Amino acid sequence: MKKLTLVLLTLSIIAVIAACAPAPAAPQVVKETVIVPQTVVVQPTAAPAATKPPAAPGGRLALVKSRGKLICGVNGSQPGFSFLEKATGEFTGFDADYCRAIAAAIFGDVKAVEYRPINTPQRGPALQTGEIDVLIRNTTWTSSRDTAWGLFAPTTFYDGQGMMVPKKLGAKTLKDLKGATICVQTGTTTELNLADQMRAVGADFKPVVFQDQDPTYAAYEEGRCDAVTSDKSQLASRRTLLKKPNDHEIMDVTMSKEPLGPVVPLGDDAWFNVVKWVVFATFQADEWGVTSKNVDNAVNSPDPNIKRMFTDVDLAKGLGLEKDWAIKAIKAVGNYSEIYDRSLGPSTPLNLPRGPNKMWTQGGLLYAPPYR
Repeated sequence: MKKLTLVLLTLSIIAVIAACAPAPAAPQVVKETVIVPQTVVVQPTAAPAATKPPAAPGGRLALVKSRGKLICGVNGSQPGFSFLEKATGEFTGFDADYCRAIAAAIFGDVKAVEYRPINTPQRGPALQTGEIDVLIRNTTWTSSRDTAWGLFAPTTFYDGQGMMVPKKLGAKTLKDLKGATICVQTGTTTELNLADQMRAVGADFKPVVFQDQDPTYAAYEEGRCDAVTSDKSQLASRRTLLKKPNDHEIMDVTMSKEPLGPVVPLGDDAWFNVVKWVVFATFQADEWGVTSKNVDNAVNSPDPNIKRMFTDVDLAKGLGLEKDWAIKAIKAVGNYSEIYDRSLGPSTPLNLPRGPNKMWTQGGLLYAPPYR
């Protein structure tokens, strides 16, 4: 009887041990089911889209074509570059013309553009999420933006940061602004350059920061700031909107390099090529003297280089465009000089000197690679 009891007891103990054996594996199962949702929460599916939008079937060029219009991010409140004219409801300016050039190259229609005003903080996200096809507004090409925001097409306007002050202030150098309040837009290279340059000359100052241009210049005009800083082109543009433009001057100071040009979202080299070579077409046409008025003659040019650019089927096919894409673009908006002079040249309120924004053949920095 005792032996039977001992056997039964032994068997019971073995059964209990066998029943309990899987217990150590239980925490592993629970741990795995907890980790999976935590990973999704920490790295949401939207995060990758912020840096690289999912590619559309056929790429962005196919998307733009199927949509029937180009979505172009612009400033919208900068005369001479992109400005919404209240009288006509049309966008005018240098940047707006480059939106039109791209639309003309794709569709043969300068009206196939949706202009989307983008303020300073919205620029990066608008590119990262693919909300816009191209950003053409005063945006400086920097290494961090080139790797996180989008790909920068050729620089269309070489600029530099400046400072605008009331003439009555009498300030001529940055040192003269020691202790001054200075209006500046936040989230810009301008804000960072201002701090660097004022520190370099040993001048303390009080920054008054804004997200948008309109409140920035309103505060300056109301006297809440002693000075306002931005790219010189922007200062010249916004000065034309002040009640008494002649009471203000842009100091003879250049605080930085500010290369400005179109930007496209990351992740689509073919689309980048379209924007890039449309810009180059305005440079190359200018170098050759091809204008909106004589571009139709380019197809019969005795110069093989000119004829190739405007008629070569293989070059057009490589870009995914029609054979006459370059003719359409130049005929619609003109070459670089025509675009510049129309909005920024001697007959405009801005009257900005070309400076480095001349063709390389004239001592400037504008240069197009060969169309071959």
